[in-house]
Amino acid sequence: MDELHENKNETALCIIDNSSSENVSSVKKVKRAKNKFFMAFIATAVVSSIIGGLIVGALGFFVLPKTDMFNKYIQSKVESSKENQTYNIAPKATLTSNLTQQLTIPEIAKKVGPAVVGITTKSFQYFNNFDVYGQEVDSVGSGIIFSSDGYIVTNYHVIQGAQQVKVIFNNGKEVNAKVVNYDSDFDIAVVKITDDVKVPGVAEFGDSDSIEVGETAVAIGNPLGKDLLGSVTAGVISALNRQVDVNNKNLTFIQTDAAINPGNSGGALVNSRGQVIGINTAKISANNVEGIGFAIPINIVKSKIDVLSKPLVKIGIVCRDITSDLAKRYNLPVGVYVLQVEEFSPAERAGIQSGDIITEFAGQTVKTTSDINKIKSNYKVNDNVKVKIIRDGKSLTVNLKLSES
Repeated sequence: MDELHENKNETALCIIDNSSSENVSSVKKVKRAKNKFFMAFIATAVVSSIIGGLIVGALGFFVLPKTDMFNKYIQSKVESSKENQTYNIAPKATLTSNLTQQLTIPEIAKKVGPAVVGITTKSFQYFNNFDVYGQEVDSVGSGIIFSSDGYIVTNYHVIQGAQQVKVIFNNGKEVNAKVVNYDSDFDIAVVKITDDVKVPGVAEFGDSDSIEVGETAVAIGNPLGKDLLGSVTAGVISALNRQVDVNNKNLTFIQTDAAINPGNSGGALVNSRGQVIGINTAKISANNVEGIGFAIPINIVKSKIDVLSKPLVKIGIVCRDITSDLAKRYNLPVGVYVLQVEEFSPAERAGIQSGDIITEFAGQTVKTTSDINKIKSNYKVNDNVKVKIIRDGKSLTVNLKLSES
């Protein structure tokens, strides 16, 4: 039974040892690539995680690059740069023409810097997959304000599992915030400031399809955490459309040599016109490698902003995935194990209890928390769904009325 108590929560872009609520993809086994014609390299979250006052790096995942330039590296670390109010109209990011006059780096920093923020989160890291005991974990990343209403875009892995979110402006002021929505497959999330404050700046989104190799690239973020808030580094666009396989998903990145470090996750990659062209996300880290960083193209982000600015619907559970191996070994059904049920939540009202195993959601078979999240994204607040659970070896079906996160 000891194997049941190994904490192995993993996500698409980083393996993070913490819990998963129903809004977090949990326990995904990352398999090491075995293709002898490619060299694997490890990616670790470029997020400053602080546990008991110490900064620790996130664990790694394996990816297979599809470009020959990586083949000369036997094993290189890639560090992922680590972080609901309802509106009738989702906020729009500010857009400007690519004919805008080019700026100097100090002018870029002055223009975009106020719109780049620090994001701190508190999450609960469980000691094992079927336990309610654990420890609180503090993490720090970056984000970009894209709306005067206080909406911020960041990486999903910055806010993964967050139970508390705070935003730090570039002047050091700290305000409260909450996760609005996210897309774990693309490592994108939207956060909303909940305090009644005026944002210090709003970023302009450029056109990542129009950038060229060799253009100026400026990275703004919080390397190593909030002590270095608003740091600016500069370089060039090194390559476009870098295709990388991550956890069996093919992701597209902009490559840059602008310095990206732990804590830069979710920060801005900016062109010479002061427009955000990417979200800093990853870098290769090895003794014989320098200046290979990656950013999610802003056009991918823009295509998802409207949807991600609308709040998630809530179930109100903390859960773990029961893999097929665990199910076979311990005679359990494959599904989603309920660790905790939040008080006054839709799950509690539906009669779901700690120890239940969810096997169907809205009439569809579910094996992971991610399965539930994807199905749930098709529903809205106050919708009713049928949930099939296994309790003490018996099958039950409950009616769940969804609420706003």
